[in-house]
Amino acid sequence: MKHKLLVTRLILIATLFCGFLALPIKALAVDANSADGTTTHTLSKSYVVYGAGVAKELYSKIDEVLGTDSNFQTLTSTAADYRTYISSGSSTTDAAMISSVAIAPGDPGSGVKVNIQNYNGQNNITTVTSQQYAMVAQMAGVTDVTIVVTANRAVSGEAALTGVYKAFAQDGVTLNSKNTTTANNMLSATQDAIKENSGDATYPGKLMAAVGDTTKEISQEKQKGNTLTATDIKQILEEALAKRDIDQQTSSNSITNIVNVLVNFQSAPISSSKKYVTNISNTINNVKNSTGNLMNKAKDWANSEAGQKLASDAQGWFSRLIAWIQSLFN
Repeated sequence: MKHKLLVTRLILIATLFCGFLALPIKALAVDANSADGTTTHTLSKSYVVYGAGVAKELYSKIDEVLGTDSNFQTLTSTAADYRTYISSGSSTTDAAMISSVAIAPGDPGSGVKVNIQNYNGQNNITTVTSQQYAMVAQMAGVTDVTIVVTANRAVSGEAALTGVYKAFAQDGVTLNSKNTTTANNMLSATQDAIKENSGDATYPGKLMAAVGDTTKEISQEKQKGNTLTATDIKQILEEALAKRDIDQQTSSNSITNIVNVLVNFQSAPISSSKKYVTNISNTINNVKNSTGNLMNKAKDWANSEAGQKLASDAQGWFSRLIAWIQSLFN
C-alpha cells in the first residue's frame, strides 16, 4: 500500500513537471499582457526610470536618493511616453520630464506604497502627495509594489506616473488605457481638495482612503450587476468622507470633481475585477493613517524583501514546486 501511494505521487509529480516544461515563458509572467483591463498587476523585477530632462551626470545622485543599485533595470521617460500614458494632446517636452521613479515588486497583499524622497534636503515634488500616487496607481491596475519618487528641481509631480506605467510596459504588462485615464483624472480631481487643506498633514491620506472606499463599493455593486447613478456615488463618497471625519473640510466643488471621475471609474474595466476589491483594501490600509511623504519605512532596497525579489517568475514557480514535492514525502 505504501509503495502504491509512492508510485501515485511520483506519477503526479512527473505530470506536473512535464506540464511546467511545456508552458510558454510568457505564461509565467506576472499577469502579463492581460488586455481586458480587469486584472491588477505587479512586477517581475525592479526598475529605475529617469526623467528625460535629467542630465546623465546626475544619475548617480538620483540613484543615491532613490536608494537603487545595479539590480534595477534603467529606463528613461520621455515626452512621447507622457503623451502615450498620461495625455495624448500634451505639448510637454523632454526637457520638462524631471521626475524620476524607482519601482520594485512588494510582498503579495502589500498593495501600493509610495515614498517621495527629498533631493539635497528639499522636497521638489510640489503638488502630488505620496497618498495620491498610491491610490491612483492602484486605480490604474498596479498593485503590490513600492514606488519611490524624486526630482532634482521643483516640479508638480504629475509626470512621475509616466515612469511607473513605462516600467510596467517594459515588464510585459499592458495597462488598460481606460483604467489609466480614469486614474490620471483622479489625480487632477483631488488636487484642489488637498490644496485647500494644505495645513492638515493627515488630509491627503484620509481623502485618498475615502476615494478608495468609494471605488471598492462601486466595484462590489457592479459585480452584483448593479449600476449606480451619480447621485448614488456622491452619497457613497460623502459617507466615506464622513467616516474619515473630513466631510466638513471637503468643498462641494471638490466632491463634484471627484464624483465625475468615479462615474467614469464605474465604466472602466478594472471595476469589474474581483482582485481589485481585495487589492484596493490593501492600499486603503496603506494610505489611511499615513502622513507626509514616507509610506514605506524601508530605506534600502537591497536589504528589503521587495528589493530581493529579482528572480524570474519561472524560478519562483519552480522553487515552490520543489518545496511542495518535498512536503509530499514528509
